[in-house]
Amino acid sequence: FSFLQERLRYMLVLLLLLHGTDSFYVPGVAPINFHRNDPVEIKAVKLTSSRTQLPYEYYSLPFCQPTKITYKAENLGEVLRGDRIVNTPFQVSMNVEKKCEVLCNFPNKPVTLTVEQSKLIAERIREDYYVHLIADNLPVATRLEFYSNREEEEKKKEKDVQFEHGYRLGFMDGNKFYLHNHLSFILYYHREDVEENQEPTYRVVRFEVIPQSIKLEDLKADEKSMCTLPEATGSAPQEIDPSRENQLLFTYSVHWEESDIKWASRWDTYLTMSDVQIHWFSIINSVVVVFFLSGILSMIIIRTLRKDIANYNKEDDIEDTMEESGWKLVHGDVFRPPQYPMILSSLLGSGIQLFCMILIVIFVAMLGMLSPSSRGALMTTACFLFMFMGVFGGFFAGRLYRTLKGHRWKKGAFCTATLYPGVVFGICFVLNCFIWGKHSSGAVPFPTMVALLCMWFGISLPLVYLGYYFGFRKQPYDNPVRTNQIPRQIPEQRWYMNKFVGILMAGILPFGAMFIELFFIFSAIWENQFYYLFGFLFLVFIILVVSCSQISIVMVYFQLCAEDYRWWWRTFLVSGGSAFYVLIYAIFYFVNKLDIVEFIPSLLYFGYTALMVLSFWLLTGTIGFYAAYMFVRKIYAAVKID
Repeated sequence: FSFLQERLRYMLVLLLLLHGTDSFYVPGVAPINFHRNDPVEIKAVKLTSSRTQLPYEYYSLPFCQPTKITYKAENLGEVLRGDRIVNTPFQVSMNVEKKCEVLCNFPNKPVTLTVEQSKLIAERIREDYYVHLIADNLPVATRLEFYSNREEEEKKKEKDVQFEHGYRLGFMDGNKFYLHNHLSFILYYHREDVEENQEPTYRVVRFEVIPQSIKLEDLKADEKSMCTLPEATGSAPQEIDPSRENQLLFTYSVHWEESDIKWASRWDTYLTMSDVQIHWFSIINSVVVVFFLSGILSMIIIRTLRKDIANYNKEDDIEDTMEESGWKLVHGDVFRPPQYPMILSSLLGSGIQLFCMILIVIFVAMLGMLSPSSRGALMTTACFLFMFMGVFGGFFAGRLYRTLKGHRWKKGAFCTATLYPGVVFGICFVLNCFIWGKHSSGAVPFPTMVALLCMWFGISLPLVYLGYYFGFRKQPYDNPVRTNQIPRQIPEQRWYMNKFVGILMAGILPFGAMFIELFFIFSAIWENQFYYLFGFLFLVFIILVVSCSQISIVMVYFQLCAEDYRWWWRTFLVSGGSAFYVLIYAIFYFVNKLDIVEFIPSLLYFGYTALMVLSFWLLTGTIGFYAAYMFVRKIYAAVKID
């Protein structure tokens, strides 16, 4: 119920924002107005590293803690992502500057790290961990400035600024570890228009940090928790020696700046971190190539088919003497039910479920309702939609199972509801055990796992049964030709009609259409980037559907011309050929782009990749299967058969 309320709230805010702003970006939460001196709460989200792929919660390291630690109640998506949002002892007030303040509650007394804690911090620095904080739901970013020429510093300032999510925990120099123990927060506010006699209100529009490592001796702290920062040139960094106890001070400073950025556009900084030009170019390139190829394929297939049908329907005397050849020959066997019809219909049911879920999620996200500001909303929506789409999955699976002369509908429904989700749950459970072993916040807690199981057996399973019942009771698909009693002998096939050759050939076009987008999706998943280009993704999804359908039709046409009528399973397997290329690409990405060396991160990468490849195969296989089935029914309905 709260989930529905949340969705309605998003939609209401969306309508209000669309009415009131011209900005392209529509966030999913209402703005908070601050007056001067109002507290702006800084919260910690997690620690992440693209080298280990294991998130940890903020207080897994010995940072300064507030008197009372309170965790934010999280939605399903946040839990699955490994977010553990918690309060911090940073005291920040709206538009109030702080030069330097000691964080822990002992003014002159430094924090002493034990040998164990020092070892842990050194290990996390070596593993390249980043710390993620949020202020007013905005994630912290580190500004990286690149100058091609020092003299033109002012000119180049705008061009060469990039932002990095979070800030580095520390850095290494040789074999020594240095911790960033001083944080300079730079917060930007936008002054809202108010009436003359009212107190001005402010909104937070950007949150930056400059992390510094400053040695204990160089930070001069007094009784009031104030400190003085050393001159930039003369200060030494704070070393963490993992072999002994270390003493240090955690300090921070706060600086406020006014900004012209409106609240509605405040996420633009974070979302324009990657080059959009490449994106546009690649998308246009894909669209042109795919439509050009699909146009050629369609023309060839339509012309060839017209010729075939015209030849088959010629009512001459010559026809009696000529030997029939090509796809008309197998008309008595083309609709013969395949082996394992229950498994085939179950997999196709799951494919329909995935297709509906992905289509709705991308469409809703494209409208801006699942923006990065509503943390975890995308994952939560995807999980719930997959459950509810069980009705459609069950309906299509039931109807197909009936068409394939199946009788045990209850067993078929159970198979549809458990086959694919069971594999996903099994792989995730095994991976989760490894993550538990590492004490990472990425491990799904036991209560959440039980809740997911309850959703699966309490929502998804009954809905699949419901859909399957109605699908099975409905009239089966109408096949235009009768099936012969005795199966026809299949002639020996050429080498290029082999299943594996078919998979390799059929996968190229759909994969070529989407592989640039795949790079951005992989970066979002494995390198903690935001993915927000759902308009592009929707376009790519449409291209994928078109190219899968066409390739599948071409492949089934060739197969029937070779007088091989066993097309049911083969079409499903061959249409999913692009999943094989996704797997190859994932291995290439792992070797070239990621810096993963340990066993468990590698296992996680390949475990989740296997799930992605399986889901992608089901999705593309289902699209191809239904396109081919419609095509086969159409062509056999068009020829006269005695």
